[in-house]
Amino acid sequence: MSRRRLPPLNALRAFEAAARHLNFEKAGDEIAVTASAVGQQVKALEAWLGRPLFLRQPSRGVALTPLGEHYAASLSDILDRLDHVTAQALRSDRSNVITVSSMPSFASGWLIPRLGSLKEQHPDLEVRVSVDTRLTDFAREDVDVAIRFGRGNYPGLRSSLLMEEYFFAVCSASLLGDPERPLNEPADLRHHTLLHESVYSIPDYTTWDRWLDAVGVTGLDTSRGPHFPHTYLCLQAAASGQGVALATNVLIGDYLQAGRLVQPFPQQVKGSYQYYVVCPEATADRPALAAFRAWLLEEARAHGAEAGRD
Repeated sequence: MSRRRLPPLNALRAFEAAARHLNFEKAGDEIAVTASAVGQQVKALEAWLGRPLFLRQPSRGVALTPLGEHYAASLSDILDRLDHVTAQALRSDRSNVITVSSMPSFASGWLIPRLGSLKEQHPDLEVRVSVDTRLTDFAREDVDVAIRFGRGNYPGLRSSLLMEEYFFAVCSASLLGDPERPLNEPADLRHHTLLHESVYSIPDYTTWDRWLDAVGVTGLDTSRGPHFPHTYLCLQAAASGQGVALATNVLIGDYLQAGRLVQPFPQQVKGSYQYYVVCPEATADRPALAAFRAWLLEEARAHGAEAGRD
């Protein structure tokens, strides 16, 4: 085997970051060095190659040469793969540790309250919960499994349906008992304040407009009422008697069982998106991960059975 000709890794990192940003200062921010240090590393790499990678344009910053463009494209893929295999190597010493990524609402309302059950069944399994609203990039992030809210099309990942989501109206018992403003059917909502969750980034999310249309109620002004950035805040406002909220069977928590919220009418509307548990195919059968996924799916089945009895 011939000896590998490899340039300095620090110079490669600096060049790859600078090539993506086309800006030495932003590249320096990413890799935690100064713009001047990035420039020095790039010059060192160009000297090692004996060819320029950037065109210096005093009035317009920097631009890649044709060689620089080709080299940067290949290098980004190589560094991504290096990052991935390094993450796998680091995990090999933590075979009983699972990092799960989830949206904050799902983590607080469903997952975290059930982790005690997991500890009882698998006392040696350690779960670390990471909350994020972005899609997990398994190649770049130290995450083993993720809970995703979507339609189930996740190429390259092993995906299992966790739960289907249904929306229904909820309010405090005190609001339900108001004789002057009864809540016997969805049309009665016109006499009450509607509480909204601010979900602007999810197309076709089940808002009051869509829910009322699905249950056959028209002519109701859904523009009124306060908006909240998170599900649990909307539910808290409803529990304190501030109005009627849309809840879901997945994120309702123990509000109904504890009597803090009641369901004034039985109509439910299936959401456009469902919950899935996903992980890379390459690691899906790792014993700790397989045990966690099996527990998660069983908990979801039990949750669905409980909801069906309510």
